[in-house]
Amino acid sequence: MIYRVFLSPIVGIILITCVLGLMNNPVCAQYLRIEYPALSKENTMKLAVSYALWIPEGVKTIRGIVVHQHGAGTIAAKTSEDGVHDLHWQALAKKWDCAFLVPTYHVLSNETGVANGGAMLWFDPRRGSEKTFLTALKEFAAKSGHPELDRIPWVLWGHSGGAIWSDVMTMLHPDRVAALWLRSGAASMGTNWTEFPEVSIPAAAYAVPTVCNSGIQEKAGIGASQMQKFIDYRKRNAPIAFISDPLTGHWTGNSRYLAIPFLDAVMKLRLAGPGDINQTLKPIVMEKSWLAPVNGGDVILNSSFKGDPVSAIWLPSQTVGKLWDEFIKTGGVSDTTPPPAPFDLKIKDLGDKGTEITWSAEADLESGIHHFIIMKDGQELANLPSVNLVRFAVRPMFQAGWTNSYNDAPANPVPEMRFVDFWPKDNVNHIYSVITVNTVGLKSAPAHSR
Repeated sequence: MIYRVFLSPIVGIILITCVLGLMNNPVCAQYLRIEYPALSKENTMKLAVSYALWIPEGVKTIRGIVVHQHGAGTIAAKTSEDGVHDLHWQALAKKWDCAFLVPTYHVLSNETGVANGGAMLWFDPRRGSEKTFLTALKEFAAKSGHPELDRIPWVLWGHSGGAIWSDVMTMLHPDRVAALWLRSGAASMGTNWTEFPEVSIPAAAYAVPTVCNSGIQEKAGIGASQMQKFIDYRKRNAPIAFISDPLTGHWTGNSRYLAIPFLDAVMKLRLAGPGDINQTLKPIVMEKSWLAPVNGGDVILNSSFKGDPVSAIWLPSQTVGKLWDEFIKTGGVSDTTPPPAPFDLKIKDLGDKGTEITWSAEADLESGIHHFIIMKDGQELANLPSVNLVRFAVRPMFQAGWTNSYNDAPANPVPEMRFVDFWPKDNVNHIYSVITVNTVGLKSAPAHSR
C-alpha cells in the first residue's frame, strides 16, 4: 500500500510505503521521503534537501534514529540518494528498534565554501540545515504514526563534510546524540574557512562517545584536526578514540565494518529500554570502559589500565577493542558468524522468457552481504552479482557500486534481489534455492522455493 500525503507548499511530497497495516497502527516497514526546496531568507537553507527515512517492520516505539550523512560535493550527494536502502545500516537500526535516516543536500557545485551553491551552506548546521533537519523530524513524526521521532536520540555517522555537520550538531544538541562516528572530518577543520565561525563546545558534548577515523593517505590537515580533537577531549576524560585506516585516504574504505560494531556497542550502553517514553540516554560509566594505546596494543579495562589514560583511546567493549586492533593493522575486521538466510523466495513462470526467482534478505550485522548463490535442484546455477563492481580497497558488497564505494553508499539504482533462469522449459518442477554470502565468504542456510 502506498500513501501520498501532500504537505505544505514549501515541503513537497512525502511518500510512505507500507506493505501491511495503517498509519495509525504502523506494523510494517516504512520508507518515507520529504523534500524541501532552497529558500532565500536569512538563516534558512539555501539548498534543496531530501530526507529519506526507513522504519523497521514491527516496531511499536522507535528508540533512536541512525543518521548517515554524506560528504561535500555533487558526487557525494548523488550517491547518497538511495542510501536509505542500505541493508547493512538497516540491520544496525533494526537491532535497536531505531529508524534509519539519510539526508541528501543538493549542492550546485563542488565548492567547499558558500559560493556557487557550495557544501558549507549545509555542513555548517547554523546556516539552516539544523532547523530544516528538526523540521523534517517533526513532519516524519506527524505522518508516520511515530510521534516519538521528534524527541528520541540520534546516532550520527558522517563522512567528510558530513562529519563536520555531525560534529557541530553534537555541539548544538549533545543531549540528543547517543554516539558519533566522524569519518575524515571534524568541526575544528572550520578554522580553515573565514565563513565558518568557531563553534562553542558545551560540557555535555564531551560525554558523547566519539570516534575520529581517517585514512593515512588523507590530505594534510584532516588527520591532524581529528587527532587534535582526540587530544583535547581525552584531557577532559571524554569517551573518544582516534582510529587510523591503513588502506585509505579520504574515501571510506572498509570503515563501516568497524563503525557498525562500535555504534552497536555504544547503543547497548546508552539507549533506554524498549517502551521508555522519553528515551533519555544513559551516561557512559568510564570505569567500566576499555582503554588502549592509540597506535595499537592491549585493550585493558579502564580501572586496571597502567599507562597514561589521557593519551589512550576509549573503547566501549573488549570485543570492539579486538576489532579495532585488527582494523588499524589490516584495514578490515574478521568475522565468524554466518549471515541470516534469505526469505520470501518466490518463483514466477515467464513463459518463453524463462523463470523468475525473487527473494528478500537482511544483512549480516557484522559483514553485510557480498552476493547470493542461486541453486537449481541442489546445483549451483549462478551468483548475483556475477562480479562486484567496487574499488577504493573496499570489501565488495551486493549493493555497492563503482563510484558509490568511495562514499559508503549503495549503487544507484539499488540492485534487485532478482534472477531469471533462461534455461529452456522441460516440464519438470524444479526446486530453486538462494544462499546469502557475507563479505568474508560465510554462507547462510538456503531458502527454498515451495
